[in-house]
Amino acid sequence: MDNFQTVLRFFMNQKATIGYSFMALLTIGGERVFSMVSFQCPCNLNQNFAYGITFLLGPAAVLLFLGLFFSTRLWRLYTGCCLNPMKLCPRGNCFGCLRVLMSIFTGACVAPIMWLCVALLNGTFYECAVSGLNNNVVVDLFCKNKTMKCREELAHVPCDRSKLSNDERLDLLLMFRAQSQILGWSLIIVSALVGLLGTCCTNCRSKVSYLQLTFWKRYMEKEKERFDSFSVEYANKLAERNLQSFFENKNAAPFPFPNHKAWEEISAYYTFSQSEQYYSTLQRYVEKTDREFHPEKRPVLDSDYGIEMS
Repeated sequence: MDNFQTVLRFFMNQKATIGYSFMALLTIGGERVFSMVSFQCPCNLNQNFAYGITFLLGPAAVLLFLGLFFSTRLWRLYTGCCLNPMKLCPRGNCFGCLRVLMSIFTGACVAPIMWLCVALLNGTFYECAVSGLNNNVVVDLFCKNKTMKCREELAHVPCDRSKLSNDERLDLLLMFRAQSQILGWSLIIVSALVGLLGTCCTNCRSKVSYLQLTFWKRYMEKEKERFDSFSVEYANKLAERNLQSFFENKNAAPFPFPNHKAWEEISAYYTFSQSEQYYSTLQRYVEKTDREFHPEKRPVLDSDYGIEMS
């Protein structure tokens, strides 16, 4: 039993690494499916570049949008900001807001960068895209020391319909593949370097020590886990109380519930302050001694239409 708990604790501590590894495997698998099933280079001078670049950048853009769409931090920061712009920059902390937005964006960029790296290392999409370039400088670079037919048949190189000799076509394919893989490895190195420098800069400017920062991260994880489970439990109790009151046709028993202002306070963006020593907006709200309760007279959210009510 102790060994099982040790293994479980190890996987829980490494869940970020495991998650990124799983994402990388999905990216590799998705790229292979795209390359083998749906991707067919048209081998046309007017279509190759647009077709190849669409398959190279299109899935990356979709993954970026999905990463932003499923980011709870983004929606926590953005929800309600049109009616109350100060939610984006509480206490005038615009720099902290920009830093959070940058963190959200960089987190959403992980999957697109993985896709670009895998796609460039494979080289299929890049071959189709660059073979459709009609720039004289680029064509002269590709067809240097080759016959004039190279310029005419460059767009047909990714396909078997090229009239070039096998050796000449193979040389061009190898050159395209090498360029694509160089770009892929360059993107990997740049991304790793930017990630390392960003982490170093963040830790260097941290207001807390390494152990306190580790405790802070653990606390936020546990608070989120307990909040989710407690919300489900509390929602079940509230639903059961309301349904029981409705079907039994009797007055509902008193049921304590946070007011709208309390929800707003714990949903706000929070930055650590050495003078307060709190680790979340929830803790800051709970520690307050001057909390006031004002029950809402009408619903704050119309769930049927999803619009705010004044």
